[in-house]
Amino acid sequence: MNVLDTFQLKGRRALITGSSGGIGLALAQALGQAGAHVILNGRTASKVAAAMASLQAEGLSVSSSVFDVTNTQSVRAAVDRIEVEGPIDILINNAGIQIRGPLQDYADDDWHTIIKTNLDSVYYVGQAVAKKMIPRATGKIINICSVQSELGRPGIAPYTATKGAVKMLTKGMAIDWGQYGINVNGIGPGYFKTELNQKLVDDPVFSAWLIGRTPSRRWGNVEDLGGAAVFLASDAARFVNGHILYVDGGVTATL
Repeated sequence: MNVLDTFQLKGRRALITGSSGGIGLALAQALGQAGAHVILNGRTASKVAAAMASLQAEGLSVSSSVFDVTNTQSVRAAVDRIEVEGPIDILINNAGIQIRGPLQDYADDDWHTIIKTNLDSVYYVGQAVAKKMIPRATGKIINICSVQSELGRPGIAPYTATKGAVKMLTKGMAIDWGQYGINVNGIGPGYFKTELNQKLVDDPVFSAWLIGRTPSRRWGNVEDLGGAAVFLASDAARFVNGHILYVDGGVTATL
């Protein structure tokens, strides 16, 4: 087989959580362009429908599944429904939020919310999908980590805690499920121009600092993540397991 053929995702079905916008939608577009049928997820049906329409307008194969990734019963029921239509060959755990604030003043409710959304969801959806993949002895799971899986910043300690945990959960999943033919890896985005970071993008002081701090001397664009996702979802990465691929313009390489 030609090596370029190993990057093709034709005939594969990919579930991407939190994919009605931002990074998740960009990853859905990339996997769709590589030939996969993409199943979009979110909690707001109207947003998911709009995202689906935008990808269908490009001629991509896409459907949707609206469910709450922080509710284990909802997750299990949704995965069962999706599997009736066909196997989930690829899972990207992308759903996540940011709640900033000084750690000493952080509200308990916010702590539990960010843990549920950023960490518990990866466990819930990952486990539910892995149970379907294991009897088939094949599957690809990609967890969206962050440069904050390695590095901290003032005012985001809880977020950093969740992303550090997702990094180690990714490795644990790879260790437990690799024997069943499942590859589990992570993508660690740097600072990207998304709705989540819009306030930082609009802050000239922060932007100047970030661009100066980043060896590539720019913010990331969500399209920069597509190639990494296609690689890890494809047969080209068949012997890559438990790895976190940082797509960060070099931020994690320098002090």
